[in-house]
Amino acid sequence: MKPSILALALASSFVLMACGQPNSDQAAASSALVEQTEAKAELGSFGIELDARNTDIKPGDDFFMYASGTWYDNFVMPADKTSFGAFAALADKSEARVKGIIETVADVENKSLEESLIADFFAAYMDVEAANEKGIAPIQAMLDDISNIDDITALTQAFGNAWLTGTNTPISSGLSFNRINPDEYQLSLGVSGLGLPDRSYYLEDNERFADIRAAYVDNIATMLGFADVENAAEKAAGILALETKIAEIQWPREKRRNRDLTLNQLDRADLSSEYTGFDWDTYFAPTGLQIPTLNITQPEPVKDMIALINEQPIALWKDYLTYHLISGNASMLSDEIYMADFSFYGTTLSGQQEPRDRWKRAISAMSGTDSLGFAIGKVYVDRYFPESSKAKMKDLVENLRTALGERITNLDWMGEETKVNAQAKLAAFNPKIGYPDEWESFEGLELTASDIVSNVQNMRKFFQAKSVADELKPTNRNDWFMAPQRVNAYYNPSFNEIVFPAAILQAPFFDPNADPAVNYGAIGAVIGHEMGHGFDDQGSKSDANGVQRNWWTEDDRAAFDAKTQKLIEQYSAYEPLEGQFVNGANSLGENIGDVGGLAMAYHAYKLSLNGEEAPVLDGLTGDQRFFLAWAQVWRIKFTEEAMLNQLRGGTHAPGRYRALAPRNHDAWYEAFDVQPGDALYLAPEDRVRIW
Repeated sequence: MKPSILALALASSFVLMACGQPNSDQAAASSALVEQTEAKAELGSFGIELDARNTDIKPGDDFFMYASGTWYDNFVMPADKTSFGAFAALADKSEARVKGIIETVADVENKSLEESLIADFFAAYMDVEAANEKGIAPIQAMLDDISNIDDITALTQAFGNAWLTGTNTPISSGLSFNRINPDEYQLSLGVSGLGLPDRSYYLEDNERFADIRAAYVDNIATMLGFADVENAAEKAAGILALETKIAEIQWPREKRRNRDLTLNQLDRADLSSEYTGFDWDTYFAPTGLQIPTLNITQPEPVKDMIALINEQPIALWKDYLTYHLISGNASMLSDEIYMADFSFYGTTLSGQQEPRDRWKRAISAMSGTDSLGFAIGKVYVDRYFPESSKAKMKDLVENLRTALGERITNLDWMGEETKVNAQAKLAAFNPKIGYPDEWESFEGLELTASDIVSNVQNMRKFFQAKSVADELKPTNRNDWFMAPQRVNAYYNPSFNEIVFPAAILQAPFFDPNADPAVNYGAIGAVIGHEMGHGFDDQGSKSDANGVQRNWWTEDDRAAFDAKTQKLIEQYSAYEPLEGQFVNGANSLGENIGDVGGLAMAYHAYKLSLNGEEAPVLDGLTGDQRFFLAWAQVWRIKFTEEAMLNQLRGGTHAPGRYRALAPRNHDAWYEAFDVQPGDALYLAPEDRVRIW
């Protein structure tokens, strides 16, 4: 069973052992682990593409452009992309490999169940002639259901059926973990319902957002036209006005990340008396879920949303559901419908000039954990992930665990009582590397090679049935929430686990033939980043067992909050677009992960040297290579529109600013001779040191 990823608060978006001081044998093992082999590094001579640098720029003025400026100035964005960098390059590689897997599977005569599912889903998605011939017909029955809504009960049922139809709704729910007892599942209930990336797109009164809203109204009218809706332009304006009201109700993103504010548990039997005016039994009936406890993530907004549902005309809600049904399923319909949707969401909103090839879109649609991601991932791991990489990653994780343990012991701002709890949490970290120990079973799932919409609905029913079957059982701590071919990593606070799918364990993140400094500055810092999420402003609210509770003394928490406030202010000063700044509060957890993860990785790197000096390679010291490896990971370029989406709708600072995390580390100043007067210089007392 796969609870809602949103409910897990996963990061991005790594053997249980106790921490302690390394002895000489451990240090020697650390050194041996990252010893270079005779094989050549994949990038450059030792793992870094030095020709990407612009050495005319001082590292202390702009470390991102020093490390990647020549690449940045010369890279031309592909027409089918809105951003491109290390993650996207690896994602392209993974995607091409998956395509090869699908093509091989298609040629198998006596297919296994999983092979048949993969082949049939892909074939159905790729049948563009059938999609064009059918037009909007595959979702006509669902459109008719919306058209037939004639009272608030039928409307409520339509909201509850959104998990199946793929439409947007103002009230959202999903299975998640009980934050007070992570061995149990519970329902998470909150508000949603927007078609634009963030509430600010509706509420800010400036030319940039006004133009986007105008284009959105035009797009809504166009999409309604495919369903022969009369007075589409007028109804489109009404939908924008409705979504603006929804935006006004929602909490800002930085408030929605606060785990104290979003923990509001309630017995399901008390839901109707606490949140009146909404037929909850009718809403939940289509899901089949009977779980007895809920968590209300935004209490007052839920009450306000109920009032909005009741006060707005049913006809308006029907228009709203009609638009979002068409838009939400457009990728599976005719080219005409898809391109109309793409013209807004792809080009206007994100700056993408051309759609991705259909085979790439097919792979995206079948690669999630709520799709065939693990069926594909099982083959991917067999073909592309050597067990030697998993063993080396385990050792790297333990090196980082040792480093963080030493750092916690030596913290000057944290008292002993809190340190004991922090060390217990660190010792309990469960790293998952490469792929799950237990693979997803697809027994009972039926797909065809001729109907992509039915296939997607069958998969939704299949996974929903699994949720219903498992909802009252203990949570499964062997579950993964990313497939192995996904280029990413995450921390799950409820399981206190750090997870690294196979596809991220490649250059520039991890290369067994790269210089040790490079591996520590890249994948080492990524490991540290995910560990850091266990100790960031929100992850630190859960203990070693994943229970959300306060394990800090009052003084220690105050000292921690003071440090994080400095980091908020530091990142909030970055201005990627004129008048558009990084939201330092919303990205705080990620920034703590970056700054802290880099410190852990550097500490572990120094331990791995066993007291020896690193060699100088191509004129670069070990410390210089370490920090350049970090910057290489965050080499990225955005379209302007995608940059705005990242600033307003994302939880991470753009990569260009993540590359600047070293300015909080003394070793970076020494490595690159950064001095007062350099643009990135921070006085020692202004450098944020947390973990």
